Amino acid sequence: MKRIVLTGGPCAGKTTALVKIIEHFSSLGYKVFIIPEVPTLFSQAGMDYLTDNYAFFYEGEKATLEMQIALEDKFTRIAETIEEPTIIVCDRGTMDISAYMKPAMWQDITSALSTDSERLRARYDAVLHLVSAADGAEQFYTTATNAERTEGLELARELDKKVISAWSEHPRLRVINNHENFDTKINRVLQEISNVLEIPQQVIEERKYIVRLIGDIPGAIESDIKQTYLTSEPRSEVRLRRRTLNGVSVNVRTTKKTLPTNEQVETERQIDNNLYESLMRQADPYRYSIHKIRKTFIWRGQFFELDTYLEPISNLQILETKGIVDHEDVNFPPFLEVLEDITGKTEYYNYNLALKR
Repeated sequence: MKRIVLTGGPCAGKTTALVKIIEHFSSLGYKVFIIPEVPTLFSQAGMDYLTDNYAFFYEGEKATLEMQIALEDKFTRIAETIEEPTIIVCDRGTMDISAYMKPAMWQDITSALSTDSERLRARYDAVLHLVSAADGAEQFYTTATNAERTEGLELARELDKKVISAWSEHPRLRVINNHENFDTKINRVLQEISNVLEIPQQVIEERKYIVRLIGDIPGAIESDIKQTYLTSEPRSEVRLRRRTLNGVSVNVRTTKKTLPTNEQVETERQIDNNLYESLMRQADPYRYSIHKIRKTFIWRGQFFELDTYLEPISNLQILETKGIVDHEDVNFPPFLEVLEDITGKTEYYNYNLALKR
């Protein structure tokens, strides 16, 4: 059983994506449960999230979080009673709620419920964030598809970034770009869920470029990454990644196995510090650990990762964006100078950059 959050900014395509998820994975033999968007249920019942009444807002948001947790837990217990494989997809998750209030109130609410942001994020196997149409696909932005939606373009962009920030410490956060063709966006959602379910996928090259940062990145989220490759079997790659964000470190063990059909199965598991230190003893003696600073951001509807390498090499910055199909252009931001397109150049894969020479 897997529990997945489908989130995103306003008018991002979640409603359509949920329908496609049910159709696609039901046809593969999965039982799909959809947890409805709790704030919408509350709004329809009379909750006013725009109120100036502090006590009313606090109790409403606290009740929203309580209901979100309760629904997820109830459906998890229901899912445990059936034999077929199950997927629980949450139309927004617990951390989405934090994006709509000040940090101090969120701290008060989570403390009152004897939980915290780290434990709430850990409830999910993956988080898929669909970028709002307000960022890069403005011609498709509308408030007509949800009677409870009141956001204009600028507010929608701001909320989009706040939601990403709320989930940024989750080890399997995937941001789904806007595309020229909306079907491409939906197919990316299905591909990412298939990866979580460990269904073999065709290997898709990510767009990568050597760049130079020449200005400030607005709204970037910065994290520190240490990546170590372990000894592994042929046609397999195993790595440990420790990602530190806002003083909190998350460890992930990733295994990539290439099948004889050239399809790839990728498995990711979050691990504790003790297991991390134990597995580090299996570090590949022929490779260095990679240390880099990552800045993630959205520009004109596309999600980017900018890695600045510190060890074992320096003076290298690589920009990566996922999910851009062959005929689409990359919307390069003005604060980056593109030096070289290295998409598909194996010498720039982290696995090869780590090689001792």
